[in-house]
Amino acid sequence: MTIIDRRIRIFALLSAACLTGLFACGTAAIADETASDSPQSVVKRGRLMQAVEKGKTPKFARPGESLINESNAGLDLYARMGAELPDLPPEKPFLGKVQRAFGAYQRGFYKTALDLALPDAQKGDVASQTLVAELMMNGLGTRRNPTDASFWFEQAANGGDPNAQYRFALMLMEGKQVKRDMKRADELMRKAAEGGNKEAQFNLAQVLVAASPGEKGLLDALPWYEKSAKQGVPDAQYALSQLYSSLILPPEKREQARYWLQRAALAGFDTALYDMGVWLVNGIGGDRNYEEGFRWMLRAAIRGNIAAQNKVAHLYVNAIGTRPDPVEAAKWYVLSRRAGYADLDLEDFFLGINDEQQQEAIKRADAFLAR
Repeated sequence: MTIIDRRIRIFALLSAACLTGLFACGTAAIADETASDSPQSVVKRGRLMQAVEKGKTPKFARPGESLINESNAGLDLYARMGAELPDLPPEKPFLGKVQRAFGAYQRGFYKTALDLALPDAQKGDVASQTLVAELMMNGLGTRRNPTDASFWFEQAANGGDPNAQYRFALMLMEGKQVKRDMKRADELMRKAAEGGNKEAQFNLAQVLVAASPGEKGLLDALPWYEKSAKQGVPDAQYALSQLYSSLILPPEKREQARYWLQRAALAGFDTALYDMGVWLVNGIGGDRNYEEGFRWMLRAAIRGNIAAQNKVAHLYVNAIGTRPDPVEAAKWYVLSRRAGYADLDLEDFFLGINDEQQQEAIKRADAFLAR
């Protein structure tokens, strides 16, 4: 068994109030009050004239200007209240270990990071061992050395570091730098997932689905997909949307299917972009929204999704979520057809437009590919 290719395996396994209105109402009220000759308005005008004579003319904000100084609004508030600022709470002393190596790594001083981390790694510090392994694996601050990196990943994995457990589990699956051992790889992957590594959680879910095809495997994997999705892994978010939509689950979970699909789409997961278009146009997982559906589908098409390019052509032809545009429709058909996506309906459409439109569509398709 090789490392699970995420995107392929997923398919295989899952099958303010309006400000202008408020301002208008306020100015109307002011105009009505100043225009009246009520006793209250006379008193107010008298007070205003006294303030002018004393040089205390009130300041009025210009349109779009705030009278509040954002940088010291809190200080001004205390000053107006006549209160003193409270003392700052005492700073708590830091009793932990200062990780100078990680500070150097974050600033891009990789050689310094390696020099600082290696002595601690040799003393058994698992975080330092993982850092040394990462630096050696990626050739940062030193020559790239996957063999030595695998040694340090193994040491840190044995010491219980979830990130190292995940990385070494992948190495055991590959069998390149270390001897292939699927049993130990699965054990380390589970430990890493239980330790909170989001990538390991997703991969463990994939392993569980592969081990038990069908609904049982999907239900076993579901909690791990959920954990990984909540930590921001787009692959897991997409998988979760499909499971929430297809499995028999409580209503509150089924209602979140489109939410997780949108999270994956916003993260740039190309298949999620396509599915968001389909779901919105067809009303899956929520209300229909043709315009939004078209926009999501167009984003997927621009990113090169062939099926999305075909669907965008259909949306232009049928004016769904957008205005009809025969040239744009033909352009997207040409692009999808060149990629091998045959569609007899779009072929008939293309042959039905005039020669000038066909040539313009081909020109636009060529320009798109030449970007």
